[in-house]
Parts: sequence; C-alpha cells; structure tokens
Amino acid sequence: MIRTLLDGLYLAAGYLAGIFLIAIFLLMMSLSLGREVGINVPAGDDFAAWSMAALAFLGLAHTFRSGDLIRVGLLLDRMPAALRHAVEILCLLIGGSVTAYFAWHAVRMTYDSWRFNDISQGVVAVPLWIPQLGYSVGLTILAVAFLDELVHVLGGREPRYEKPKPATPDEVVERAAEGGI
Repeated sequence: MIRTLLDGLYLAAGYLAGIFLIAIFLLMMSLSLGREVGINVPAGDDFAAWSMAALAFLGLAHTFRSGDLIRVGLLLDRMPAALRHAVEILCLLIGGSVTAYFAWHAVRMTYDSWRFNDISQGVVAVPLWIPQLGYSVGLTILAVAFLDELVHVLGGREPRYEKPKPATPDEVVERAAEGGI
C-alpha cells in the first residue's frame, strides 16, 4: 500500500515536471512567434523561468528513483559488497539530510511568501508563493524519496535507483543510445 502510494507520488511529480516542460515550450514559442507578428506575451519570461524551476525540482524524485540521476559509481563498483553497502547508506544519509534541510527551508520560504503576501515585481503581479510551490514541493518529494531509499537499503536490500549492469555489448550500445549509461 505505502509502496504503491510512494511510487505513485514520484511518478505524479515526474508527470507534473513534464507538464511544465510543455508549458516552457509553449511559452517560448509564443514569445518567439509573438515578436515576429507584434504580439507581446506579458511576463512570458517570468512564467518560463518559474516553469523551469518547477520542472527541475519536481522531476528530481522521479529521476532519482528511476536511476537516471547522475551518480558516480566509479569507486563504488570497485568496493567489496559490505563496504559498498555501508557507503551507500552513508551517501543516502548525507544526501537525505542535505535535501531535507533545503526542503525545510524552501517550505518555510514559501509559507513566509504566502503569509506576507509577497508579490512578483514583473509586469503581471503574481503571489510569489505560487511559483515557489514547485521548488518546495519538489524538494520535499525528493527528501521523501531519499528517506524511502534509505529505509530500503538499511533493510539489507540493493538500492532501487541502481540499474543492473549491462550483460552484453549490445545492451551497452542500447543503453548508450537511450542515454542511460
């Protein structure tokens, strides 16, 4: 039940990040085409920037859980299994702690923006807590993903974010073509 809920949360955040990617595309095309035909998109640059931040932070948890986050395994791959397991736990503790720290402060900043009614200074007045939600929610979901993975690895299991090693040269080429090496 909880596993399904958490995996659904990570997937939903990934889909939401994809929606912001589409929003960025539409905004940038509107800005580019609008210049050619003399139509101004008010605060288009602001909305594109806020969408970019939401895209980046909302996509982190899904990227982490699917094993596509940049991870340097050069040292880990050469360690004995017991040491590697301990280092994985240490890295998850450090990564989770740092992420939780930033998530806590991002949520506080978003709450303060709501509480003080901070408004953007662009052409279109937007309450700042709205674009800050993508940042704070994305970091919070990433912190949950780190904690989820830490509990999993502390149980003696292999990390779920690590993809299995390619078994054949064809698989190496296939993963390289997909961008998954």
